[in-house]
Amino acid sequence: MTVTLTGPAPGPAHRRASLAGRILLGGDTPRWSRPALWGVLAAAFALYAWALSGDANAYYAAAIRSGTTSWKAFFFGALDAGSFITVDKPPLALWVMGLSARIFGYGTYSMLLPQAVAGAATVALVHAAVRRGLGPGPYAHAAALLAAVVMTLTPITVAINRDNNPDTLLVLLLVAAGWCCLEALRAGRPRLLLVCALLVGLAFHTKMLQAYMAVPAFALAYLVCARTPLVRRFGHLLAAGAVLVAASAWWMVIVDLWPADSRPYIGGSTDNSVWDLVIGYNGLGRIFGQGGGFGGGASFGGASGAGRLFNDVMAGQISWLLPFCVPALALAAVSGWSWWRARRAAATPVSSVLRQPGAPWLMWGVWLAVHFAVFSFSSGTFHPYYTTAMAPAVAALTGMGAVLMWRVHRHSRAWWWVLPLAVAGTGGWSFTVLRRTPDWLPWLSWVVLAATVLATAGLVLARTGRGALTRPAVGVLPFVLVAGLAGPAAYAVTPLRSPVNGTNPTAGPATGGIPGRPGGPGTPGGPGMRPGEPPSGPGQDSRTGRPAGGFGGEPDGALVAYLKANRGTAAWLVAVGSAQQASGLILDTGEPVIAMGGFTGRDPAMTVARLQGLVASGRLRYVLTGGGGGPGRGDSEVTAWVQRNCAAVTGHDGLHDCSAAG
Repeated sequence: MTVTLTGPAPGPAHRRASLAGRILLGGDTPRWSRPALWGVLAAAFALYAWALSGDANAYYAAAIRSGTTSWKAFFFGALDAGSFITVDKPPLALWVMGLSARIFGYGTYSMLLPQAVAGAATVALVHAAVRRGLGPGPYAHAAALLAAVVMTLTPITVAINRDNNPDTLLVLLLVAAGWCCLEALRAGRPRLLLVCALLVGLAFHTKMLQAYMAVPAFALAYLVCARTPLVRRFGHLLAAGAVLVAASAWWMVIVDLWPADSRPYIGGSTDNSVWDLVIGYNGLGRIFGQGGGFGGGASFGGASGAGRLFNDVMAGQISWLLPFCVPALALAAVSGWSWWRARRAAATPVSSVLRQPGAPWLMWGVWLAVHFAVFSFSSGTFHPYYTTAMAPAVAALTGMGAVLMWRVHRHSRAWWWVLPLAVAGTGGWSFTVLRRTPDWLPWLSWVVLAATVLATAGLVLARTGRGALTRPAVGVLPFVLVAGLAGPAAYAVTPLRSPVNGTNPTAGPATGGIPGRPGGPGTPGGPGMRPGEPPSGPGQDSRTGRPAGGFGGEPDGALVAYLKANRGTAAWLVAVGSAQQASGLILDTGEPVIAMGGFTGRDPAMTVARLQGLVASGRLRYVLTGGGGGPGRGDSEVTAWVQRNCAAVTGHDGLHDCSAAG
């Protein structure tokens, strides 16, 4: 069996495109492709930008707001404008949103619209990568359009693209890198491999080592499929590696060489260095649970293991089309093997054999496999929204696989059954996921099941029936789409109905989760609440959606008024135990607030000596002890010093005035 995805030569139904159109669509475009793509991009932007509200993740929002008043805080990614401690990620995503907030003023839309634009741009690049990777012809356009639709409707991607977490920019940069890798192979331009490496290096400045999870896909695709001799391929990859290291390391080197006493403490590190943050908290700690992570390696997506992405918490976020991708990859491997054997039998040189259009399959397949393995088996901190990095591979493999299986179904006597099997498996899994929440849209699961049965039966009868049923089964395509896309589409629109839950954004109905953690009983997104919906009750702010006492919770108004009235000339409004307390104060007042223990409350950023220096210099007057974690390793010593040397403020529990101690 040899079936390729390249279509027939362009005919009268095609027209020349502009430069931008050629990048996204190719030089010869079917008339239906352009309006269809623009429609998908408009839908994507609407899903990502409609009815945005609040501060999203208050931790990052506080850093963005602080960066609008201090360029130093902006460069380092500091939580507060006084630059006491950084957030626990590199600052590239904060820079993008922060520049928008500087230009238009801090607010929900100035912060989150760049995220929506980045999400829509990712959809466009997925379309372009699939389209250009498969060559000319309507089949390639069909595969690209379906990939764009899947990318748009991936539920966890909709949730995260409405948030201010760095994953949105991470995915955009990695998809752009994938586009460059495939273009380097398609057009035979090795310099584009260097651009690919540069983009991965930039992605490193969003979530550090997670960006490198796509590197095996790019390297293997180039090593196997490049048009140059093997030695040159290795040389090109070594050059790209050098670019990757330089593009990844520059900010880290600058920060670690900067005198520690004139820059903020590196949040999340144990020794005040970015290198420790890369290797520990944001590196091996995420995979092996070392270094604690948040809550000592807390998983917000269920226990690690091969079934993690299919459990009650994760299944509705990313798994819908995984049963479709597996047979697609298997069929592509069979097709590629048959093609390779045919070329070898014809005595075609191996260098020419390697030019076959298998690079997209190899790149997206390895991308998916690596992410699936790491996300499934990592035992460190894990959030459902991490899996948005899988969405481009799922989307691309779904688009390419649907077209490949359709053509095989029409032309192959041996493998026609793969498409109905894939549709049945995908629709059956969708039905299973929907039935896990039987009270939520109870009719939808039965519609999906009915569409699955009709689509599968129609595809089978189209090849085994008599008379009219032997014609191509175009009439079953609507049922195929309902079976595969109705479930994720229903989940994808749910984030539009509630404020953004920036701590743990998810889509779809509540499915239980981890007790006491986001997504678990009694927490935002837990039973009785829609994911992204803050808990109701006293202390909830209707504007920001931040619950009192939660992460970035609304601060005590009387406390804020007292601090403002009595702060004097101090640089910081107050020092508190962790970012959970500091974020809400920063967003409410716009003033610098020290988070002594960083994000987790356990960072060793504050010591007795440093606190004494801040108090003696007059830069800090008030310290709030207790609640939301303590100031790291020196918690007991710092707290003891404050209680011995600072006066307790009457009427405000835990607040101490240290002006006399200075």
